[in-house]
Amino acid sequence: MELIDKLNWRYAAKAMNGEKVPQEKLDNIIEAARLAPTSSGLQPFEILVITNPEIKEQIKAVAWKQSVVTDCSHLLVFAAWDTYTPERINKMFDLTNTIRDKKNEGWENYRQQLLNIYPQKDAEENFIHASKQAYIAFGVAIVAAAFEKVDTTPIEGFDPAAVDKILGLREKGLRSVVLLPVGYRNADKDWLVNLTKVRKSKEDLVTIID
Repeated sequence: MELIDKLNWRYAAKAMNGEKVPQEKLDNIIEAARLAPTSSGLQPFEILVITNPEIKEQIKAVAWKQSVVTDCSHLLVFAAWDTYTPERINKMFDLTNTIRDKKNEGWENYRQQLLNIYPQKDAEENFIHASKQAYIAFGVAIVAAAFEKVDTTPIEGFDPAAVDKILGLREKGLRSVVLLPVGYRNADKDWLVNLTKVRKSKEDLVTIID
C-alpha cells in the first residue's frame, strides 16, 4: 500500500536543508489538517504558518535551539482555544447550518447541550480538551506530509508561554500546543536518517477482542 510505504519512509527529521516546499504540497498538508475530525466538529484550534526568519529565530531560542525550527521551509504552530465560549460554539453550529442550508432539530438540541456543558467548565479543562483536538489535526498533517514526500519534525520541546508571547496568541484566545516544522531532510547532517525504524510488533500493540 502506497500510504504504508510512505509512512515507513517518514521519520522525525533532525536536520533540514532549507529547501522550500512547493505551495501545492503545503496546501495539501494544511487541507488534510483542516479536514481532520474533531469532537462535535468544533475545530477548536488554529494553525499558524510561519516563514518569517526573525520569528522562526525567536521561536528556536525557546525550543531547545532545535535547528529544524529555522531550517524548515514552513513552521506550523498548532494553537488551541484557551476555552470554550458560547460565541465559539454558536459560530461553528451557525456555520454548519449555513453550509447545509437548513436547521435540524436534533442538531439544535445538541447545540444547547454543549452550551450547557462546556462554558461552565474550568478554562484549563476546556483547553486540555481543545488541545487534544489540535493533536488529531497535527497527526493528520504528519501523515499528509509523508504522502507528499515532505519531511516533518513533531516538536513538543518548547516553552508554550514564550511562543504564545512571540505570536500574540493569548490576546486571540489561543495557546500554542505543538510545533511542526515542514521541509526536507538534510541527510548529511542528520544522524537519524539511515537508522532502521523501530516500532512495537502488531502483536505487542494490538489486542483483538471478539
